[in-house]
Amino acid sequence: MTDPQEFRLAVVSGGTSDPSSTRMLADRIAGRVAALAGERGERVAIDVIDLRELASEITTAIVSQLMGPKMTRAIEVLGAADGLVASAPVYKAAPSGLFSSFFHVLDNDLLIAKPVVLAATAGTARHALVVDEQMRSLFAYLRTLTAPTSVFAASEDWQDKDLGQRVDRAAVELLLLLESRFADKVKDESWKSYQHEYGSAGGTELDIDLSTDLMRLAAGGSAPRTEQ
Repeated sequence: MTDPQEFRLAVVSGGTSDPSSTRMLADRIAGRVAALAGERGERVAIDVIDLRELASEITTAIVSQLMGPKMTRAIEVLGAADGLVASAPVYKAAPSGLFSSFFHVLDNDLLIAKPVVLAATAGTARHALVVDEQMRSLFAYLRTLTAPTSVFAASEDWQDKDLGQRVDRAAVELLLLLESRFADKVKDESWKSYQHEYGSAGGTELDIDLSTDLMRLAAGGSAPRTEQ
């Protein structure tokens, strides 16, 4: 008998209130993924990153590139995750600054090929396109694999059965992507084909030749003199 597959799912919530509808939506999606996995004899371990608890450290990281202990822990959770649910509150037709800033300070290589469900909440349906117009482009830049279905909930949607159907559809898509182990296969077979920032590729960039004239200049050295 084979051991059941186990997946690690990171939930990032940009909600600032307590309780938060943004966190509730993220938890609902993650819980549905876990329930569906259980029906298939699989397990999902869920780690939550609540950005309101990291607000001061996110600000510090933006202005100084220094990562505090909570940010360091969040990065470790994301690095170990097989997939992600990212949920943002929408203000003035854009995801919150706290949510966007968190992802802006992350290493560009951290989430390569990881499957993501995008979710957002707002007070009005006027913001419904923010998920696909703005959040999806951010996660495309981070080279994630976003699920086809995004989930948006305005205030009036919480009692609508259509929200539950969208949650179910997004959860199924995320679970299927998790089962494919696509991110692991990319890292095993294609990692070096990406243009990594130096020091960001988990050690795989160490085959760079540091003895070249260009690398010596980049490190503050001088180029060798040429004979006349």
